Amino acid sequence: MTTSTAEADDWQPYVGDPVLTPAMTGGHRNTPDEEMHRLRSYLEAVVNDRRGGPVHTAVAFNAAYFGYELGGEGYGNGAFDIETFPRLTLNGEAPALPVGALTRIETGSDPLFAEIIYKEGCRPAPSDGGDVPAWTSGAPADAEGPGVRSSAASPVRRELLVPDFTVFGPGLQLPETKHKRFRDRQKWLNKDGHVVVGARYSCADDADLDDTAAFVRHLLTRQRESLLSALVPVSVVQLTGSGREERLEDALTGLLDTVAHALHAGDALRSWGHYALARTRIAAGLRHEGPLGEVDLCDLTGSLERSTAPTVRRRHGIPGPRTAYTAVGPWLRARNGAEGLLAGVEYAASVCRTNLAVTDFLRGDTDEGLRSGSGVRITLDDAFEYGGIWRSHHPGEEEADGSDPLLPAGRGWLDTLSPTEPAEAGAPDPGAEPAAEPDAAIAEQPLPVEQIGALEYLRVADSEISWQVPLRLAHVMDGRFPLNPRVAYGFQWLGAGSLPVRLELSHPGGTLEASEEVQQVTLELSGESGVLRGVEWPIDFIPGLHLRAQWHRGGTVFQLTTVELEEPVEVDGRLIGHRYDPQVLTREDAPGSGRDGDSGDGLDTRKLVLRAVRRLGRLTPDGHALLDRSVLPTGVYATAPALRQITELEAAVAELIDRRSLYEAVGSRGADGQPHHPAREGETSIPLIGYTPNPVVRPRSATRGPGSVQPLGAEYFVHGFLRRLPPGSMPTDAQRAAYREHCRLVGKADGWELPHRYTFVTAHSRRR
Repeated sequence: MTTSTAEADDWQPYVGDPVLTPAMTGGHRNTPDEEMHRLRSYLEAVVNDRRGGPVHTAVAFNAAYFGYELGGEGYGNGAFDIETFPRLTLNGEAPALPVGALTRIETGSDPLFAEIIYKEGCRPAPSDGGDVPAWTSGAPADAEGPGVRSSAASPVRRELLVPDFTVFGPGLQLPETKHKRFRDRQKWLNKDGHVVVGARYSCADDADLDDTAAFVRHLLTRQRESLLSALVPVSVVQLTGSGREERLEDALTGLLDTVAHALHAGDALRSWGHYALARTRIAAGLRHEGPLGEVDLCDLTGSLERSTAPTVRRRHGIPGPRTAYTAVGPWLRARNGAEGLLAGVEYAASVCRTNLAVTDFLRGDTDEGLRSGSGVRITLDDAFEYGGIWRSHHPGEEEADGSDPLLPAGRGWLDTLSPTEPAEAGAPDPGAEPAAEPDAAIAEQPLPVEQIGALEYLRVADSEISWQVPLRLAHVMDGRFPLNPRVAYGFQWLGAGSLPVRLELSHPGGTLEASEEVQQVTLELSGESGVLRGVEWPIDFIPGLHLRAQWHRGGTVFQLTTVELEEPVEVDGRLIGHRYDPQVLTREDAPGSGRDGDSGDGLDTRKLVLRAVRRLGRLTPDGHALLDRSVLPTGVYATAPALRQITELEAAVAELIDRRSLYEAVGSRGADGQPHHPAREGETSIPLIGYTPNPVVRPRSATRGPGSVQPLGAEYFVHGFLRRLPPGSMPTDAQRAAYREHCRLVGKADGWELPHRYTFVTAHSRRR
């Protein structure tokens, strides 16, 4: 039986095969393309069906797992006991809920059943226009003021929740007149139909969990009964073949990764964080000529620059630095005539549209957030509080640290901390080491050395510090890994000294020995710097390999993780399957460089030329190296070469150019003697010799392991699932018995009889 196009593009729960599959529990990389396409088509239909509001990754999971039916029915036939839903009361205090939670809002009479589709922090309202106190940007859940934190073991954070009351179909919806009465009275809902609560967290670390981890925990605890119901289209127990807790958690994490990829990687939707909106919805908002249309959004982006740009030139000196923090939610509410556009789920959609407008502005009209005309740098500082807080700073050139302007840095809060602690997230790492000196011959390089391997990003949270750096040749040779200064500061209480710590390596898609995955290494401290020594680097950890480092405050465990590329690339015969820094690879993976040494001794002339160009040439961001042709002989031979050596050198260069290992270019030399490329007008032209890494994509094998794409016509397995019967039809006794066996296998304690008007399709194989 072949799945029809209609079924593939518009899944009907309890009619077609479940849209989630066993392969998806291993994450999107293990999901066959056909299955991913089917899931993506369904989720795009869900986004269009949800009244124009954004769809969060957790909400998309709910739709696929619990069987959201398009056309207004929603979860009306879902496997829920609505009496078990967590209860909320406006302005009350309750255990924190993640986006995606199914909840019951108390009203004193008829409760409101809803799905939380969006949430944000909402500390006491800031002044009109969106300007907010700096300390609130990036502040932890227990922050009470600038640099002040609560001593309570269970912090409470004020949060605004946006519920969707339509998701359970018409059967559980109250009349619009009653909803309006609730909003007008502002007793059970606020005037916009939202719920503001004091969200209580068991500890500060829980408040720092990312959306996916928080939702998985919620599914396995407060929503567990619905999760493990035998009435869902396909149970996670079936998908994994196991009911063990750790296996369920891993499977849910994999499923959410797959759902996130399906939701956010397509062309029909745009994403702000975990939220996805239909592009047609965004376009319609921009075409709107009234409030919150294109004119208003352009005004916001302009105001981010105007808020700190100097307006008059001082008579003496230069303007002092200025910083402003603008919150999206309050800014939206300050727009004239916008009140009616911020009720219900429309508020969440407006927040996402506005943040996307600023994102497009930064990507199109700035250099890493810096406006060239005014010198103002605009960056995202907090993605959660008030719907998002954008930071504007002048002069922005002071903060040219190479960090991503769209990565929340939380500088507003960090700047309020003790001045003895390093204050600027994203600042260059003084512990970062310069490029390894190649050898005596190359030490006398005629070109300036650019800094490579600099810190890419730094994220500082209440419970952890994480950063990303490329692995350096010196680290591999010496078996060490330098720490970010903030981490060294965290061990300041030790004073100068050392202690044993645990290092955990993760290399997705690669191979690690057991002794490499978990290592006992030594943390050495010296002043404000720290380093891990005694690291056993795996054989395929090459110079330039990107490492994501993480340290949980107060602990003695460090985690290093690599990031697998979508498709491996081959560079100079080396197959690279993980993200890497092309500049470091060019500089420190040159001929003669390796974990056993770094020298040109014993290399033939061709390799010496390649080594000289790669180690001496000026680097471009993508790893090209350009060298003044006139300095190549001394770069190769260290001293003025003999005639025979010049002949050998020229022959080697010609051969390398013919093989396309090197290429010729034309530059110019400035008055300061420095070469430039491209050539500058008015300067003397000079020949250059260049190296290009030329990465070639090498598609992964089709037989990559479990969950890989099978060829057309291959057989695949379908787990048993419920299917709705047409009117007048009844299930057979065999189907009733099969369903009872299914309930026994998934651990359902009661209710083993088929629901009315449903049958059970037993597990079977079919061909694509």
